[in-house]
Amino acid sequence: MWCMMWIGIHIGTHSVKTIQMTIDERLLKLVDKMSRARKTTRSAFIRGALETEIRRQRIHEDEIRHVEGYIRKPAARGEFDVWLSEQDWGAP
Repeated sequence: MWCMMWIGIHIGTHSVKTIQMTIDERLLKLVDKMSRARKTTRSAFIRGALETEIRRQRIHEDEIRHVEGYIRKPAARGEFDVWLSEQDWGAP
C-alpha cells in the first residue's frame, strides 16, 4: 500500500517549494516514529535526510576524484616525509 505525502522542501534561505511524493506505509510509519522521537515534523525530518544523503554523495564523489587524481599523478617517494614529525598518534 502506498501513501501520498505533501512535503515543503526548504531551498537555500530564499524559498520553500511544496512537492508531492509517494512513500510506502512501512517507511511512512518509520518516518513518523523517528520524527516524533526527534520532536520534529515529517518535512523537517525528510529535509534533513535528503541533505545528509546529498552531503554523503558529494563526499563520495570528492573521494573518487581524489583517488583518480592520485592514479593520474601518484605521490613521489618521500613527498610527504616532511609531515611525519607532525603526526601525533597519542601515547600508548
